[in-house]
Amino acid sequence: MQRRHLLGHLGSWTAAAWLHPTTSHAQERYAPYRGQTVRMSIPTHPHYDAMRKLLPAFTRETGIRVDTDPQPLPEMKRLQLAEMQKDSCDFDLVCYVAMWKGEYVKRGLIRPLAPYLENAAFTPTDFDLKDIVPGYLENIGLVGGWKGYLAGGSAQLYGLPYGAETSILAYRKDLFDAHQIAPPSTYFELERMLPRLREKTGLGALTSRGKAGHQCVHAWLLHLNPIGGKIFENNWTPRFNDASGVRALNLLRQVMETGPAGALDFDQSAMMNAFLQGQATMYLDSTIVFGAVRDATKSRVDGKVAYARHPKGSRHSAQSGGLGLAIPQKARNPDAAFLLLQWLTAKAQDKAVAELGGAPQRQSTLADAALLARFPEFSVLRHSINDADPNWRPIIPPWDEINTEVLGAAVHQVLQGKSAAQPALDKAAMAVAAIMRREGYLVGAAHH
Repeated sequence: MQRRHLLGHLGSWTAAAWLHPTTSHAQERYAPYRGQTVRMSIPTHPHYDAMRKLLPAFTRETGIRVDTDPQPLPEMKRLQLAEMQKDSCDFDLVCYVAMWKGEYVKRGLIRPLAPYLENAAFTPTDFDLKDIVPGYLENIGLVGGWKGYLAGGSAQLYGLPYGAETSILAYRKDLFDAHQIAPPSTYFELERMLPRLREKTGLGALTSRGKAGHQCVHAWLLHLNPIGGKIFENNWTPRFNDASGVRALNLLRQVMETGPAGALDFDQSAMMNAFLQGQATMYLDSTIVFGAVRDATKSRVDGKVAYARHPKGSRHSAQSGGLGLAIPQKARNPDAAFLLLQWLTAKAQDKAVAELGGAPQRQSTLADAALLARFPEFSVLRHSINDADPNWRPIIPPWDEINTEVLGAAVHQVLQGKSAAQPALDKAAMAVAAIMRREGYLVGAAHH
């Protein structure tokens, strides 16, 4: 329902751009901005490594130069916040994590995109916003709708997905075939398989993030949603300490116990590297793994891996998140920045970045016959993107505190064996309810 609402909403305010032909040739559209330089704040990330290879073509076509400032995500956000609060921002285009969008909009740091998307002088008629994966567009781009971060109501588009992700199961097909094991299609099968895989292969069964803070919470959420859980009720009362939350956390503890050595300290990079180096038989996390498996400088398992849909619990559900691009409110060259944003996310460049190991953002890219023949994993992704849940986690301003400090400590305590799941989550629910009352989401008596 949310996705249909999203497409209807976007269709109404972008109709002008799609119904009226462009008034000038592409070269004329770029002419006023030739010689300008767009400064981009980007992460050290495989998708953006691939993107940088495309930038010389943009400059040749448009005459607009591009400078990039790659940083680790925490440092990138710190730099962005410092710059975007100045009267003149040194960045013209910023990459952001989906979780930051509400904060950036609340603080007035980024611009809505409708004025550009509705203007044929900036957006050509064949851009086709509806072709971008709807769940990605909603999760990463929309602010102001239902719950403040979903489609509906007064939602506006502030960014476009670029490096968006969902979750996928990758598994060592050579080992599964050798032991005559089928990949798990349900959580019941996954749970039963973990000790069996460990025993038969001598490897970790499933690699996973386990590091304290947002990393281990990410891993828990991967299982919580398909099992039927959520962080909050619709009235913002914490519910993650119910039966689904406890089951998901106990499963994650079993994943740690049967996984590769050192998993309790794994962040996203270390978790994926364990799979790439042949230390685990399965990987269940971001689709960023596609390009990494094919990268001969990082991977020892290329040619041995197959992919499957995120296993089903009480329902099919998968991660939605990743990265997007937005224009700072105080950017020095905002028009040139949008032209770069529009060019990067257009159909031709979406296919090009996918060929270079980046993440496809468009449905047409995933349906491209030549790409499907070259990258068969896109066929699995094509059918999995409908599982991506834009409400996979609550993208509200207090989430960073809840995620990293409260849940990040509680989940890790259980994974270390220092607490059982139920009491740890009950204690965390009381702390989260206090935060939600402080922030005005909850009114009334303490949560029990």
